[in-house]
Amino acid sequence: MWSGHSCPPSRLSSRLDPLESALRGPEAWPEARSTGRGQSRAGAGAGAGQGGKSGGKSARHLPVPDGPQLCLAWNRHATTIEVVQSKRILVTGGAGYIGSHTVRLLLEQGHEVTVVDNLSKGYRHNVPANILYKLNIGDTQALKELMRQVRCQAVIHFAAFISVGESMREPERYFANNVAGSLSLLTAMVETGVKHMVFSSTAAVYGDPPSSPIPETSPIQPVNPYGESKVMVETMLRWFDRIHGLTAVCLRYFNACGADPAGRLGEEHEPETHLIPLLLRAVITGRPVTVFGNDYDTPDGTCIRDYIHVNDLAQAHILALDYLLGGGVSDQFNVGTGAGHTVMAVIRAVEEVTGKKVPYVIGPRREGDPPGLVAASGKLREKLGWEPRYTDLGTIVEHAWNFARKQAAPKT
Repeated sequence: MWSGHSCPPSRLSSRLDPLESALRGPEAWPEARSTGRGQSRAGAGAGAGQGGKSGGKSARHLPVPDGPQLCLAWNRHATTIEVVQSKRILVTGGAGYIGSHTVRLLLEQGHEVTVVDNLSKGYRHNVPANILYKLNIGDTQALKELMRQVRCQAVIHFAAFISVGESMREPERYFANNVAGSLSLLTAMVETGVKHMVFSSTAAVYGDPPSSPIPETSPIQPVNPYGESKVMVETMLRWFDRIHGLTAVCLRYFNACGADPAGRLGEEHEPETHLIPLLLRAVITGRPVTVFGNDYDTPDGTCIRDYIHVNDLAQAHILALDYLLGGGVSDQFNVGTGAGHTVMAVIRAVEEVTGKKVPYVIGPRREGDPPGLVAASGKLREKLGWEPRYTDLGTIVEHAWNFARKQAAPKT
């Protein structure tokens, strides 16, 4: 486990060079004895892996170099070392599921990363201790001080509550957290001169779309408060661009899934709401999982979703970041494979990978769930050069299964 620190941080002496850490792997990063998740929760900033109450106003004084820094970046999918220009990036929700995978790729590619996370949904062990700030994005003043200290050039914003079902029961929490927290973050960016954001949006902005695959031009008509909260942030970003010149890429992604192929990171939501880890948990524990509805107008009556591997999703964020820092204008992109799978098809894939039957029961439809969501991702491929690496459903399940077995294994 790695241990982070609450703001204000107190020292820099143990800070490792991010590239050195990435190349040497997790064993090069500081370990901690803490085994629990942070307990703090906050209204306007306690999103998926985002900040809790700040411990103070001042931020760590970092010796940030002047001018562009060139460094060697290792690409795990290539056989060469390439020279890239290191960027200073702040990641909110960086200790959460998608955020931590993106942080790892950023470090591997040689960037300077600062993670803001309150650990209400994220975990300390997901990121190196010396880049983690336990901080609430609702605390605008603390964010401003941190941004001035690390002199970040852009923000990748993951921090949000993400459960559709929960948003239908507690919409006030979603608007307070996802919308007000984002406004606080944007205010801090404007007041410190940070001009670029990659925003973690969602396919839920499309609601029940009239056609599939879904293009970015499809009507924006969310059917749940979670999707609505993301629409509201996209709307704010449009106005902040027009008035303040703050450019943003909104990545509307579909069903993030899978795990780091090496098994170092994966899904650890609490409570877990994503299909694949729930199915794997059912296999391990023998306790049935509920399939919400089998009477949709689909081939087998269950919902269809576009399952995108988390590493491919993380790479899309980095390509969007490069696009903005290279002078690109604000835009929106779908992130998905373009192929849909029903819930029953995913169950069959889990059974094939694990060699075990998945215990499940059929329940009623879940309020706010559209029958099908499949991405048209041609715009992202053509404009940013994105190409998913892990498109096979069996491979995605295999990576998730490797991580689930590792988590379930007795700790020594």
